[in-house]
Amino acid sequence: MKKKNPLHDKSRAQAAQDLFALSICKNKTYIEIGGNHPIKINNTYDLDVNHGWKGFSIELIEKWKDKWEKSNRNNPCYFSDAITFDYLSALKEQGLDTKIGYLSCDIEPPKNTFAALKRVIEQGVEFECITFEHDWYNYQNTNFNQQATDFLTRHGYKVAVHDVYFKKPWLPYETWFVRQDNNFTPVNFQQWCIEESKHGKEI
Repeated sequence: MKKKNPLHDKSRAQAAQDLFALSICKNKTYIEIGGNHPIKINNTYDLDVNHGWKGFSIELIEKWKDKWEKSNRNNPCYFSDAITFDYLSALKEQGLDTKIGYLSCDIEPPKNTFAALKRVIEQGVEFECITFEHDWYNYQNTNFNQQATDFLTRHGYKVAVHDVYFKKPWLPYETWFVRQDNNFTPVNFQQWCIEESKHGKEI
């Protein structure tokens, strides 16, 4: 049985990743690895356009370039390979330092998502929260969820929300992380959605 995300109407992201970032981050900045369409099912559109966050996106596929140029986005999208991208140069160009609020990490396939995650972390960029798409339901033999969790644990992060899904709870595709010094109590995605919807507030 499909379960509708109770936060769906408050978010443009597929699984309310933007609401998670808004609830966690004091630093209103972001890096989005995997910009895709600049508006539809986009993790950072609301952060950029409606909340005034600073940041940038990275997208490999050129077909989205025209959409970005014609969108009402305030922040840029670099059309480049996130695995080899120079994050430090882009941060300097955008007037940002290496302490960033939110990292959205979602490209295809998950081995590339993991490689891009390692790249930005190993360049010394720190985040308050990270949403990492591992697509476990489709890549169970390689388990990039566990690889990313082990890697991020070594770099000062912990799991905050696990088993993130879209409509089908038995097909988890993402895990969300926060810094280890954050007192966030780890929960599964369904629990997080219920708690956030109880708040009854615009985040």
